[in-house]
Amino acid sequence: MKNCKWYIEQTSEDEIILHSLKEIIYSEISPYQRIEVICSGNLGRCLLLDGKMQSAEADEFIYHEALVHPVMLLSESIERVLIAGGGEGATLREVLKYPVKEVVMVELDELVIKTAKRYLPEWHNGAFDDPRVRLVIDDARAYIERTKNYFDVIIIDLPEPAEGGPAYLLYTKEFYEKVKEALTEKGMMVTQSASASVNNLRVFVSIVTTLKQVFPYVKPYIAYIPSFFAPWGFALVSKKINPEGSMAKINEKIVSIKDSLKFYDIDAHTAMFCLPKHIKKAIETEGVVIHDDSPLSFY
Repeated sequence: MKNCKWYIEQTSEDEIILHSLKEIIYSEISPYQRIEVICSGNLGRCLLLDGKMQSAEADEFIYHEALVHPVMLLSESIERVLIAGGGEGATLREVLKYPVKEVVMVELDELVIKTAKRYLPEWHNGAFDDPRVRLVIDDARAYIERTKNYFDVIIIDLPEPAEGGPAYLLYTKEFYEKVKEALTEKGMMVTQSASASVNNLRVFVSIVTTLKQVFPYVKPYIAYIPSFFAPWGFALVSKKINPEGSMAKINEKIVSIKDSLKFYDIDAHTAMFCLPKHIKKAIETEGVVIHDDSPLSFY
């Protein structure tokens, strides 16, 4: 197209994604990563970290509602919630739709939060100013390792594991064991779990395999995220209770907050947990256990 500029994202050795680039709104290198806010013709404002799409104005609600609401609805208690990552504030926004007493958000890179506050107000919608919120600038793993039997819900909203990246060791068996210790006896955790596209399942199925080494209940699910050009993986886990719950109770809770939801309802909930046959087979046969001394990179 004449005079059109493009943002190029390489998602694997064999694939790239192109988005029209209308404007580079912000670009800065922090001590941990390159942070950019761009305007795309089809997606609106987008947050990029190290050149990788993190969320887009057009569809961030799908990712964040899919990440947050299943675990919040299925947990027996939601008084104390930990968010690891989530610098845009949108995960925080969704959590605060519930009667929580305390939300601790641990973000390594303070510049991501400052960038979101200035350039992405629709994402956080003032959530950072809620008195129930405590922001902690720290490494999520270090913070979790210092915490024992405290949180009812832990939400892992971090970038995919990448060699040399800040989240490289936040998808390992050793890390998940520390997460388990930080949860209360009936606590639950959810983690974003990378792409579930047909040609790039290895990280998703390995995260699920690794979680099964630590937690008695592991429930993987997927949601299609248009800006990621892929079905996206998530994994919901519990220390004791079966995370499935009854559809009637889930729907009753959804109805109480439905006016503030754009994507998530009982039909979306049901569909997300109905994995297609090829993914179920890959989980059974292709996953490996991820360890600190043998981490897995998405790229």
